[in-house]
Amino acid sequence: MVGLMIVLGVLVLARSPEAQPTAPKPRPAAPSPAPSADGKNAPVTVNSDTLESLQKEGLAVFKGNVVARQDNSIQYADRMEVYTDAKTKSIERVVSTGNVRIITRDCRMGTANRAEYYDVEQRVVLIGNARVWREDNVVTGERITIYLAEDRSLVEGGKQERVKAIFYPSAQDRPKTDIKAGPGGPVCP
Repeated sequence: MVGLMIVLGVLVLARSPEAQPTAPKPRPAAPSPAPSADGKNAPVTVNSDTLESLQKEGLAVFKGNVVARQDNSIQYADRMEVYTDAKTKSIERVVSTGNVRIITRDCRMGTANRAEYYDVEQRVVLIGNARVWREDNVVTGERITIYLAEDRSLVEGGKQERVKAIFYPSAQDRPKTDIKAGPGGPVCP
């Protein structure tokens, strides 16, 4: 679920000198980091109705029609909170709530009431009516935990619903689909 990783650089934008209400200071242009294979160093663009930066608490809160994009992945939510470590200023976790939708650069899609991303553990947790799908294959549960570095996931049912999964056999018989990058994210077949 690299789609949730699109918020990795959000706090950098919120805490950068350009985002602060101070007079701009001229400085030499730094070379951009080269994008890695997983897209983690790619620039992040976040659009929302409001941004509140609570620097002492290490928290940036985006509210209202939040759209975060990175390396052809997209995340939508009503609210996105980005928590950082006070000493290192690195992102510890990101919590997105309300109408959470993700589209990864490899065209996996997901929805949930809430999404939590833990950077150190490279773990994403979709909570509340969680659903992940690609093409016709779909899995649903109350909670879906995705371990990004291990390429594995855990799907848990809730009190009212059990885990449901639909997998179509003969995936190798299907024609390969090319995923193209579009201006608004991946163009999924």
